[in-house]
Amino acid sequence: MTPTPSPSIDERPRWPLSGKLLKNAADARHPAVAVKVPDNRGEHPQRGLAAADIVFVELDGYRDNSGYSGTRLVPVFHSTVPDAVGPVRSIRPVDIPLLSPMHALIGNTGATGWVLNYVRKYGNYLDGMLSYMNTKGTGSYSIDPARVRVLGGVTYYDRAVLCHPKILAKQTKKFREGPPQIYFPFGDAAVASTVNGKSAKSISVPWKSGNSYNMGYTWNASSGTWLRSMPWGPHTLVGGKRVAPVNVLVIRAKQHYDKIYSGAGHDEPIHDIIDASGPFHYFYGGRYVTGTWTKADISDPFSFVLEDGSPLVMAPGQTYVELPDKKAKIVIKS
Repeated sequence: MTPTPSPSIDERPRWPLSGKLLKNAADARHPAVAVKVPDNRGEHPQRGLAAADIVFVELDGYRDNSGYSGTRLVPVFHSTVPDAVGPVRSIRPVDIPLLSPMHALIGNTGATGWVLNYVRKYGNYLDGMLSYMNTKGTGSYSIDPARVRVLGGVTYYDRAVLCHPKILAKQTKKFREGPPQIYFPFGDAAVASTVNGKSAKSISVPWKSGNSYNMGYTWNASSGTWLRSMPWGPHTLVGGKRVAPVNVLVIRAKQHYDKIYSGAGHDEPIHDIIDASGPFHYFYGGRYVTGTWTKADISDPFSFVLEDGSPLVMAPGQTYVELPDKKAKIVIKS
């Protein structure tokens, strides 16, 4: 069930995942390509994220001594598709409900057994079977020799796999027409819900216990973007470019871990976003608003209602979506 658009939202054709105005509808008739990208310190710097329409920040699954996981990213490319994205890692369960509403392809290096079955079960909504091993010989992936590691005589490629989204998109037999719907409630920036919102100069989103391991965003008025930081410093990409999205959307949901499969050396992290609801914060233009998100079935998009009962309206541009625990304490300084 697709939420009914608000009368206040501009109905002109837009890129489905960025909300930017679309002059020729034919330009959007190609699939969205997501890529699983690791996000731990040793796996930085990453490549290609600046071109993404949406970047989801979710649990990694490899827990520390305190039992808490770091993060893994899912950039999604549609309005702009880069030549290479990486490094590339494996699928997590939350990717299925996040990406199904946009009928995306997922560049990846595989998944645990039950997660692969989960992907297959919902193959009418997304294509997650175009992994590194399943597409060998097509040019959809390559190895960056500078990122290959040799430890104790063993060669590791976990930081070296690159995905080539334009080539990967040619391998799918599904979803060649692109996302079927607008993913977020985009409108013109002039009518974004934050016009009358509270001031925000910095944002801190914790991922671990004691409100630690924070992802940070600092408002930069000159660029009109949020400068992103990792727990250890500025989030910069290959070449030194700073990660700086236009929008930041924090969707808090209950987190837990599945222990059915242990062969991968980690417990599968779960974000409860199916047939669920919770609080959200939306940041744009140095301001923010809050409200409640809901999501019904796997193939349904999120719906957002502000505290006053009105629907959320987001500005066009790149959106970083943080998915911390429902109990996470978001710290906002004005």
